[in-house]
Amino acid sequence: MSKENSCFNQLKHDVINKKTLFGCWAALGSPITTEVLGLAGFDWLLLDGEHACNDVLTFIPQLMTLKDSRSAPVVRPASNDVVLIKRLLDIGFYNFLVPMVETKEEAIKAVKATRYPPEGIRGVSVAHRSNKFGTVADYFEKINQNICVMVQIESQLGVQNVEQIAAVDGVDLLFVGPSDLSAALNHFGQPNHPEVQKVIQHIFDVAKAHNKAAGILAPVEADARRYLEMGATFVGVGSDLGVFRGATQALADKFLK
Repeated sequence: MSKENSCFNQLKHDVINKKTLFGCWAALGSPITTEVLGLAGFDWLLLDGEHACNDVLTFIPQLMTLKDSRSAPVVRPASNDVVLIKRLLDIGFYNFLVPMVETKEEAIKAVKATRYPPEGIRGVSVAHRSNKFGTVADYFEKINQNICVMVQIESQLGVQNVEQIAAVDGVDLLFVGPSDLSAALNHFGQPNHPEVQKVIQHIFDVAKAHNKAAGILAPVEADARRYLEMGATFVGVGSDLGVFRGATQALADKFLK
């Protein structure tokens, strides 16, 4: 189990060993709904900062609610931004899903942003939430090797450069963003189009060739099971927003239609 504020990151260990891991998106920005998700038993929860109403101050209460959960928190920053990633590291995130990585250089940037010198360029604060405000004695010696970096391949340029991206040391997983990828391939809203599926398989195959894990978001069960067969090991199977929207509509339909 991966715990925040613990220098050993079990999720990173499981990712690089390609253990099958199921997760759920946390997009509502509420510590209460995130706490409920944390009770479900998912391997990981993605706290979204790209397409959800989250920032550093809303992330902290959600991290607090997951301290006793078996679900490892993963954060998706709004962009591959060094300063933003530094702030997310300092508040306690160990696992990063970096959106829209398109080149080898961008992948290297993401990795370096998560490491202290000499391996990276992370700014140094001697006391922050991630090291329990300076009380974790060996934090600086151990933290670099316990950060998990996953990069999203979701554009034509990213696909073109996927071999080089996968070869970057410190990139632990290639993650497919199926909605953006299908749009980039001129099949907007059709992630199951044969051409899109062929590209997804290619990304998974490249990950395997470079001994890296592969992941994807697949809220439809049949899609999730197909991607597992195709080689994905890190699969998001839904979101708090989707579950809430579906359940509330189903309840209303029982009485209003």
